[in-house]
Amino acid sequence: MAGDDAATALRSSIVPANLSLVSALLACAIAQFLKPFITWLKDKKWDSRKMVSSGGMPSSHSATVTALATTIGLEEGVGASSFAIAVVLACVVMYDATGIRLHAGRQAELLNQIVCELPPEHPLANIRPLRDSLGHTPLQVAAGALLGCIVAILLKAST
Repeated sequence: MAGDDAATALRSSIVPANLSLVSALLACAIAQFLKPFITWLKDKKWDSRKMVSSGGMPSSHSATVTALATTIGLEEGVGASSFAIAVVLACVVMYDATGIRLHAGRQAELLNQIVCELPPEHPLANIRPLRDSLGHTPLQVAAGALLGCIVAILLKAST
């Protein structure tokens, strides 16, 4: 019995009391960590800046909100108000990533191309390019959501 109490105490000291928060932050960190490796596999070029940038595979925003919603669902049940709030938040974030932010990124790409074609004497010819990696494709969002679910389930299983 004393061994079980010690194991429980050790587990609760490793994983803080707010498993939902830990799960969400861990899923976000893992998604960001994976981005340069996935870029390297896909494009055969290493870009460590991907670890701290938005856009790319997998979506860290989707991983974060999905891990949060999954953990709340596992801990409090799917009938809890907090689960409903987390699911609505996740839907809004993922819709935004594949809709508004993706299209804003595509517009930035087009505007950057237009500015590059301006003659050098044009007043806008020397402006800094707009960030064009803003949103996500549906596959990137789905991969992030899957990662978030896996992180939440594994963390919940380990407590």
